[in-house]
Amino acid sequence: MVAELERRYPPTWAQEWDRVGLVLGEPTTPVRRIAFVVDVVPETVAEALDAGADLIVAHHPLLLRGVSSVAPTTWKGRIVHRLIRADVALYVAHTNADTAAPGVSDALAARFGLTGLRPLQPPDPGSPAAGSGRGIGRIGELPRPMTLDELTRHAAAVLPPTAWGVRAAGDPGRQIRTLAVSGGSGDSFLAAATAAGVDAYLTSDLRHHPAGEHLAADGPALLDAAHWATERPWLDDVAAHLRAAFGVETLVSDLPTDPWTGHAASPIAAPDPDTTRQPHAAPDDKEPRP
Repeated sequence: MVAELERRYPPTWAQEWDRVGLVLGEPTTPVRRIAFVVDVVPETVAEALDAGADLIVAHHPLLLRGVSSVAPTTWKGRIVHRLIRADVALYVAHTNADTAAPGVSDALAARFGLTGLRPLQPPDPGSPAAGSGRGIGRIGELPRPMTLDELTRHAAAVLPPTAWGVRAAGDPGRQIRTLAVSGGSGDSFLAAATAAGVDAYLTSDLRHHPAGEHLAADGPALLDAAHWATERPWLDDVAAHLRAAFGVETLVSDLPTDPWTGHAASPIAAPDPDTTRQPHAAPDDKEPRP
């Protein structure tokens, strides 16, 4: 099982800072049932153990940064102890799965029916992941043009539901034909979306200043969805692959692990032309930057 995961998502494709691969478990232990999760948190671990899983395949690392202890005095330590006691293995495919083709962003692009896919940010030519359509994010054509407002509502319908939903930035009437998508945090690829000439870019965790400055420079329209929702579609793909390859039982977690659990929209008042700043104007000196 580990060999097949590492064939499909080679650890050498991961970013240098990332921590991927087998975290817990004996490589030779038989696996009959696999649980697939975005985040290794107490709720998804409980779900996997209740289902009798022998292996958890996760997208986000449980132990991304170095630790000197896994004592059960922390929630991560308690998870490690619980999995070891239950003889359940844990495997992580993170930025190597982001880069793979098919990978995280291919599954996200499929939710929108995008065609003619190509990477948003291809690997460097000397990278082990270079070639074969691999890279971060995907760019493609929508099945039909939509306004930004229509696309925003469509995105909320086709992505897994969250309290966060989907928010948009740009002219609501703008016609969108080409869409770039990137699962997970994607504001570091705003320049790549602009350079690609797409009409809109959908990702998550967009920050105030980068997004505002991107729009002020006439960049593509933006759609910001919940982080979990943009990566959850990949779980279906990897589960289907391992089910077909090994005949194992699979459980794909639909427990939303997005930390935001409530949402209330503020009423939008008509702007006062004498006091309202121009939209997307550069922040003034009274607004501190992070």
